[in-house]
Amino acid sequence: MNRKLPALFAALVMLALILWQFTAHPAVSTFSFAKADDGARKEIYLTFDDGPSDRVTPRILDILREEDVCATFFIVGQRAESRKYLIRREFDEGHTVAVHSYSHVYDEIYNSPESLIQDIEKCNKPIHEVTGSYSDVYRFPGGSFMVGKNLKEAVNKSGITYVDWNASFCDAELDSPTEKQLFDAAIKTAQGHSRVVMLAHDSTDRSTTADALRGVIRHFKEKGFVFRKF
Repeated sequence: MNRKLPALFAALVMLALILWQFTAHPAVSTFSFAKADDGARKEIYLTFDDGPSDRVTPRILDILREEDVCATFFIVGQRAESRKYLIRREFDEGHTVAVHSYSHVYDEIYNSPESLIQDIEKCNKPIHEVTGSYSDVYRFPGGSFMVGKNLKEAVNKSGITYVDWNASFCDAELDSPTEKQLFDAAIKTAQGHSRVVMLAHDSTDRSTTADALRGVIRHFKEKGFVFRKF
């Protein structure tokens, strides 16, 4: 048996999963842009999920400050409770601190509309404690395309805006990616969009994301994009 076949098969499966995520399931968001995505105005929203982490978040914040761009951090409440200094830094440096989840345990938060709203509220507590206000911006763990209509309606009725993405570093899909792989993924998945919502992660195991970030920022600057936050 050819020993290269299992590795080739695994690579093909990974490629299929990435293509499936970004083609069969385009981003769905209740966030409304001022104008249609018609190429008239180039904007990019850098978004970071699953932090804060002591190892990666400070590096990302350093790069954002040095490059003078803003971002949105969708935090995990359990991790934020012991790292409020990072929430404070995100807020003080002009970024948006938004809700991702308190536990990030799908079976718990997606058990019912009530459990979802409770999870959002619990995640919002450390944000309020640090910033003095509650966030009204939310990202479903895994994206809104994987949850039922009843859960989306519950979020909408609560007065919270949920945001997905239309481009990604693919730092949660690729296995031990290199800096170049993440850079290439970010650029490729953003092609064709004049308004880019870029997904990346700042959890403790995503140090390569920080390695690739500066190059991604400079690429979009060179292409004339303006950096925005939610």
